[in-house]
Amino acid sequence: MTPRPQGAQGRGTLRGLIRGFRRDLLGALPERLYGAWMAEFRSPVIHSFFCNDPALIRLILQDRPGDFPKSNRMREGLAPLLGNGVFIANGADWARQRRIIDPAFDGGRLRDSFPAVLAAARAASQRLTAGVQDIEPQAAHAAADVIFRTLFSMPVEHRIATDVFEAFRDHQAAQPLVNLAALLPLPAWMPRPHSRRTRVTATRIRGLIGDLVRERRGAIAAGTAPDDLATRIMTTPDPDTGTPFSEAEMIDQVAVMFLAGHETSASVLAWALWLLAAHPDWQDRVAAEAATLDDFASVGGLRATRAVFREALRLYPAVAMFVREATAPETFRDRPVPRGAQLVISPWHLHRHNRLWDRPDDFDPARWDTPEGKASARAAFLPFSAGPRACPGAGLAMVEGVVMLAAITARWRLEVTDRQPMPIARLTIRARDGIWVRLTPR
Repeated sequence: MTPRPQGAQGRGTLRGLIRGFRRDLLGALPERLYGAWMAEFRSPVIHSFFCNDPALIRLILQDRPGDFPKSNRMREGLAPLLGNGVFIANGADWARQRRIIDPAFDGGRLRDSFPAVLAAARAASQRLTAGVQDIEPQAAHAAADVIFRTLFSMPVEHRIATDVFEAFRDHQAAQPLVNLAALLPLPAWMPRPHSRRTRVTATRIRGLIGDLVRERRGAIAAGTAPDDLATRIMTTPDPDTGTPFSEAEMIDQVAVMFLAGHETSASVLAWALWLLAAHPDWQDRVAAEAATLDDFASVGGLRATRAVFREALRLYPAVAMFVREATAPETFRDRPVPRGAQLVISPWHLHRHNRLWDRPDDFDPARWDTPEGKASARAAFLPFSAGPRACPGAGLAMVEGVVMLAAITARWRLEVTDRQPMPIARLTIRARDGIWVRLTPR
């Protein structure tokens, strides 16, 4: 059994859920969600439906995504940091942003980014030291290094990169999974009551990102810019209008990429390393494969490592849940769904659903090669969402995770301590008191 909080018994209360938004959402939600196809929550301020039925998820994300846009309530909680970036934009704004961003993440581009990923992974393995330590900060450092090397061709030790990394760490601590502002049915014109710490850290991050964007714009104009993700995105015009991102729009996108590519990768990497520490047989298999890691082509041969990382994504998905909104009345599983209802899709519950997975709370990377495991993956594996709003950087994230695990286990043996981590949902799935492991050189 892998660690997870026990859910609340019964249906849960509004007071308990609101407390959970601030403290422990995973424990505040009812335990029955791990076996329910759908659950309805109704209160004076919010009407939501948890959707675990694969048919409903396919309808919302793939068959009719235009009818179920990103929830404005979630958008309000993240807007101080992300502005109108691609992660929270809707409609024509979102479509235009994806037309500009997607070419930078085409399959062929992964090979171009691989040297930066490998350099960051080797740097991470060299930064580690022997002894008992919380691996979460190290995973965050490593993931930030990947983002800065692939996006701006600079290691995280660069002064501005270090400042952004530290500011994001402060913002993560200040921001719950859903800001309480998102639960209040306020008029659109009324400012949302974000905490002072959230506003201060978001402003600091966006100011630092603005410095990076302006510096890169100057390099592009001078013809000296490196061919990395930032340059590709900033020089790609919208094929429909011929217009590239403005400076303000690019700041939004970099903020999104740092949140989506750093916070999420750091979370899953830390959990994956703890899972390897808890399962030394799989750790030895990953370490043995690491000897073959050399170039981009060799990543395809790291089969056990990929299976471990996929299992970490299943058990500890980076984002606990995301929310869509019904734009018209619907009927789900014979229940009326009113216009404006919040439709919650929870990878956390879906990936541990006891009617969709065999031994859902067990760590078993071998499941991915079984017919049952493959069927479960098709029905209930959403680490990067699905449909047109699936994460454009999913391929890069998978390569990063596999390469990081290989590089670290090649150099270090990991063991668990007597401090078992307990997951909580913030912007990503983190551990309440850190993820502690013992490291010894191989």
